[in-house]
Amino acid sequence: MPDVGDSVTVTLTVDPHNETTLATLAITSPSGVATSAPTGTADDGATWTATVTYTSAGVWRLSWTVTGAGAGITHQLVSVAPVPGTVPAGGRTYATTTQLAEYLGEAPPLDSARLLLEASRMLDRDFLTPAVYDVDSVTGMPTDSEVAAAFAEAVCAQVQFWGEVGEETDISGPLQGVTIGSVSLQFGAGDNRSGPSYYAPKLSRALQALPASKFRMVAWSGC
Repeated sequence: MPDVGDSVTVTLTVDPHNETTLATLAITSPSGVATSAPTGTADDGATWTATVTYTSAGVWRLSWTVTGAGAGITHQLVSVAPVPGTVPAGGRTYATTTQLAEYLGEAPPLDSARLLLEASRMLDRDFLTPAVYDVDSVTGMPTDSEVAAAFAEAVCAQVQFWGEVGEETDISGPLQGVTIGSVSLQFGAGDNRSGPSYYAPKLSRALQALPASKFRMVAWSGC
């Protein structure tokens, strides 16, 4: 599987073929932009090649059109990966891959940037909505160093947890109960209770250790 930025030589074999055979290549990017690439043959039309440069992640379509002998159309889909380590746009990340490595005491997973972003989004969505703490008005990041360190510890703990039990546990069921300060979080009740929580136990402990003067949960209810 190519990565963004790779230039790849693609090949088409034509049979039957003769001096009338001509192959052209149309390229459609994941966003639907159509371009073409120069094609060439070194064996009288039996094999055609072209160089394709993948400029964005996603699924690209390569469409070969052959006229003359061997006429026909051939489509190929190519899945292109983002540049390794790229963090998807949007959202805050509360820890760096360096902090994760130091937390784990070993080399972090190669997809650490994505995992930290997912853990940060989960922290925002499932824990910080009813929380009160000082933030930077532009970035939304905590301004207090102790709070920032606790958030970093929390997301690193979650990534470590996923490494132990599998990231797929994120769909196993809702949190069944965590108490932070005077507020208890209970997601799910009765028949919709499910298997083990998909939250790392160390995540909630990192938040619980924060002083109420810097971080507190407030009771809230949705409409």
